[in-house]
Amino acid sequence: MSAPEELRYTEEHEWVATGSAGSVRVGITEYAQDQLGDVVFVELPEVGKQVSAGDTFGEVESTKSVSELYAPLDGEVSAVNSAVVDSPELINSDPYGEGWLIELKVTDPATVEGLLDSDAYQALTAG
Repeated sequence: MSAPEELRYTEEHEWVATGSAGSVRVGITEYAQDQLGDVVFVELPEVGKQVSAGDTFGEVESTKSVSELYAPLDGEVSAVNSAVVDSPELINSDPYGEGWLIELKVTDPATVEGLLDSDAYQALTAG
């Protein structure tokens, strides 16, 4: 499974891409979408919602199960990917690109560095 080196990861199998001005993009990893199987429904929060690291911000439903989505960092939802709500299969076909979920304006951008790097995430999923 791929885990691009430029991204950071959580133990809940989400990835975080650093954007500009304290903004990050969040999605689920290739490993997570593989474990889920075919994604058929995605529920995402409203723009403006405040989240704390570890809070549930939505859910992904697949042919196998329903999984909650957890905020990787503290912040405010600044954008949601309506394309995955309309076409949830984007998570399966392009988890690191068109299958992104939300963008957060992070309260403390330095906290991104506290997330797992690619090597640590690959070690987590190898076991």
